[in-house]
Amino acid sequence: MVDNGKDAVDARVESARIGKRDGEASRRLLLAAARAEFAAKGLMGARVDEIARGAGLNKQLVYHYFGSKDDLYVAVLERVYAEIREQERALSLGDLPPRQAMVKLIGFSFDYLAAHPDFIALLNDENGQGGRHLAASRRMHEMHSPLIALIRRTLRRGVALGAFRRGIDALQLYISIAGLAYFYFSNNRTLSAIFDRDLGTTQAIAARRRHVVDFVMTALRPGPVGVASASRHG
Repeated sequence: MVDNGKDAVDARVESARIGKRDGEASRRLLLAAARAEFAAKGLMGARVDEIARGAGLNKQLVYHYFGSKDDLYVAVLERVYAEIREQERALSLGDLPPRQAMVKLIGFSFDYLAAHPDFIALLNDENGQGGRHLAASRRMHEMHSPLIALIRRTLRRGVALGAFRRGIDALQLYISIAGLAYFYFSNNRTLSAIFDRDLGTTQAIAARRRHVVDFVMTALRPGPVGVASASRHG
């Protein structure tokens, strides 16, 4: 059993030897190593020793900077969500016409999951934990509220221009966009096995991306919902 009291004392002694800049670098290294460890093994299977080894640091620093393995797990979840929100802000959706903004957001959401299987693994593990770590995080609501507000404003602009139909809930739309991509990647192997088709190829992923963009944009169109050409949305 780990003696966290002794570890905390040792960590203070260790951290006294490094400056503030080195301390920030150490936190980044530990977060990166922890992200890989938690994604590969989950919270229950991850080991602090392996995280410290992956970061090239003394494991006592984990307790100094983060308090416990659970606290480090929360910090990793917050960091991965912060990265997504930062990249979404960089899309400058508010400066684009509504339809273009929505196409860009849908494409980004899909591409991010395609490029970050570790994020999917972390979400799967946290769902297995009952979502309790995210529920206890004060930062989660603060990070997501601006995104939902931006989607809501984009929808309103689209309605005013006659590009989108009325009555679409911004939160429900975001969940749908995320779910259409998330399910495909989180269940890619089982879907491939069930349908005897490799859905993980570059071609299959590109086809799914086109479908998701077209599907959502068709649902947003005013008037009767029809079948839109994927080429319209690029």
